[in-house]
Amino acid sequence: MRPIPASWLAALNPGGRLVTTITGTSLIVSAVATDDGGAVGQVERDWAMFMRTRSGADHPPGLDALLETARTAEGEQVGTARYPVIDVEEDAWELRSMVEILAPGIGYDFHEEGDTRTLLMVHEDGSWARAVQTGKEPGVVHQGGPRRLWDVLDRARDHWLEHGSLPLYGARVRITPDGTIHLQRGRWRATIA
Repeated sequence: MRPIPASWLAALNPGGRLVTTITGTSLIVSAVATDDGGAVGQVERDWAMFMRTRSGADHPPGLDALLETARTAEGEQVGTARYPVIDVEEDAWELRSMVEILAPGIGYDFHEEGDTRTLLMVHEDGSWARAVQTGKEPGVVHQGGPRRLWDVLDRARDHWLEHGSLPLYGARVRITPDGTIHLQRGRWRATIA
């Protein structure tokens, strides 16, 4: 869920326990209901994730057109990747979860052909990024739209290298009665609304 449904919190008596995953992340949140109708707890130090459903006539077509743009367009900004091009969605759950907290709703597409790896990142706001790396040479990154999605990924990696870990797992959680999730670990803070 994202955010926690207010009805779930209303159904809990003070001291009642809530355990759920957060959509688009591998985060498991466990919390105990408080007297004010909210809950407090932590992000567990384990992973879990559910596949998103993609079926039915009423399901939106997704980001296919933007993926095609990301696959072929010249970027408004073109640069060199500081980090290797990896499959964020399948092989780096912690990193994917951090990016989802920083910029919710990013879609990914990863392809590997021979020793060339390509990662596409797209968002419904029209932002996109394409990073292509061959062998051990630095990758080339093209970005377009209102946000620089590759830069969001790089900020998460920078934090990881600077602090030795990402702040998500083990973070303290405070859930307000409306379901908004507040995360904190050390000086790092984030809100999931």
